[in-house]
This record gives sequence, structure tokens and C-alpha cells, in this order.
Amino acid sequence: MENVLIDGLSFAAPLFIMAMGGIYSEKSGVTNLAVEGFQGFGAFIGALVAVLLMPSMGDGSQAVIYIAMLAAAVGGGVYACIHGLLCVKFRANQVISGVVVNILAVALTTFLTSAVNKALTGGQSSNKFILGVSSRFTVPGISRIPVLGALFRDMYPFEIIIAVIAVAVWYLMYKTRFGMRLRACGENPQAVDAAGGNVDRTRFLAVMISGALSGVGGICYAYSISANFSPNSYMGYGYLAIAAMIFGNWNIPSTAAVCLFFGLAKSGGYQLCLSMGLSSNYSDLFMMLPYILTLLLLTFFSKKNHPPKAAGEAYDAGKR
Repeated sequence: MENVLIDGLSFAAPLFIMAMGGIYSEKSGVTNLAVEGFQGFGAFIGALVAVLLMPSMGDGSQAVIYIAMLAAAVGGGVYACIHGLLCVKFRANQVISGVVVNILAVALTTFLTSAVNKALTGGQSSNKFILGVSSRFTVPGISRIPVLGALFRDMYPFEIIIAVIAVAVWYLMYKTRFGMRLRACGENPQAVDAAGGNVDRTRFLAVMISGALSGVGGICYAYSISANFSPNSYMGYGYLAIAAMIFGNWNIPSTAAVCLFFGLAKSGGYQLCLSMGLSSNYSDLFMMLPYILTLLLLTFFSKKNHPPKAAGEAYDAGKR
């Protein structure tokens, strides 16, 4: 049970920060299916910076990981500008834009990873950056609590960072003027415009924030589950984050609960596979559990969801 909680939280935390990115974008009125692409490109930039720094700072340096996370946030935010320009500036179909951005990210990062590796080694190109796994730590005292104490045992440092970011993101959305305006853009953009707000700028910033948060989630997976960056980094986690956002009804606290549920389902399936003594071939089958749960939740709860009223609609200043 303790292993289920430990591994479940380490999977849920990056998923949650990507889901928060999706919430920011969609609360502003921009439908965001591009979380997968933001995640992958942000992780690529973070991994590239880490690979360049490791020879001088050391392979196991925690400072490299923190710098990589910052670089991933910048990379994801910059890459999100493509989705922002297409949806906000050029009024493109937001669903199609998201799909195109995802496909472009896979192709672009695969090519760039191979090109960079070839340039660095001077030999055969590889489509992955080897990063290793982040160190873990245990919180003294509270980790000794039965069962729930496992949540504070063998933690990745990024779990604490994500918790801090989550509080800051929640505060920005619900306790600041910018957050109020952002939410209003997703409900009644004409009212924001009439009050003197800039709808396009607010939406564009929301998409960039979405990209930055997704990039952080991507590099966290690269330093935990994958131990490297490669095309395999695109494992559908972005789409799973979107599902968590929808089931959480575009609300940050409830989305956190859904992400934890998905994380526990994934780790529980893996531990069940181990306890049954099944071969690694069956582990992939058990890893499907979060996606199966997604389908079931979609069947029973989708009618109760209430997305922002203006989500998916390009803003037309002449429409009243």
C-alpha cells in the first residue's frame, strides 16, 4: 500500500501541473488540446539544457535539475506562442490548432534531439537525451504516520516545487485582478472588452502560462518515470491531464483530487502486476488502467461538467 501511495503521488504531481496549465488556457476561453505538445517541447528544452550543463556541473547535480525545470517552463511557454498566435491572433479552429501543435512537437523534437546528439558526439545520432533519475528525500516525523505518512516518504524534490507552484497558480487565478479578468474572458469576453480589458492579450498570456506549466510537468516525468528525454516522452500524459481537468470541472482543487486518483490507479495496477508475479509484458496492460478509468468517468460524469461558456470561441469584438 505504501508503494502505491509513493509512486502514485510522484505520477500525479506532474500530471496535476499540466492539468492546471490546461485550466488556465480554457478558463480564458482558449480550448487547449496542445498540452501534450507543450509538455514534450518544454521537456526537450529542459533536457537539452541539462545535457549541456552536466559535463561541467556533474551528472547527479540537483542544481542541473532545477535549471532544467526553469528551462522547460520557458521552452513550453515559448512553444505555446504557436497555439496562441493561431487561436487568438488568426482566429484558427482551436481544436485543429491543438492537434497540429502536438504533431509538430513530436516531429520537431525527434529531429532536433538526433541532430544535437550527432553534433555533441560526432558519431551516430540518437533520439534520446540520457538524464538519469532525480534523487529522493523523506520528510522527518510526518513520514512516520501510518499509511498517509507514505505520501511524505521517498519524495522527488519536484513534488514540493509543484505544490508551491499550485498554491501560487491558484492565488493568481482567484485572488488577483489578472485572474478575475482571465476567468471573465472565458465566460463573457465582451464584458471584459467593455470594461477596458484586452481580451486577446489576456488569452495569449493564459496560453503561455499553460505552456510553461506543461513544460515543467514534462521535465518532471523525464527525471522520474523515463530517466531520459525521447519520443517516448509523449505517452499520452498530456491528454490524461486534459481528462483530469474536465473531470475536475475546470476547478484546481477537484482536478488535484482526480490527478491523485489517476496516479493511484496507475501505481496500483503496477503493484498488482508485481504481486501476481506476472511478466513485464503484462505490466503495459495494467498501465492502461488510468485510461480505462477515463473512459468510465467520461461515460458517467461528462453530462455534469460545465466548461467556460466562451471556451473554443474566437473573440469577435463586434459581437454583442
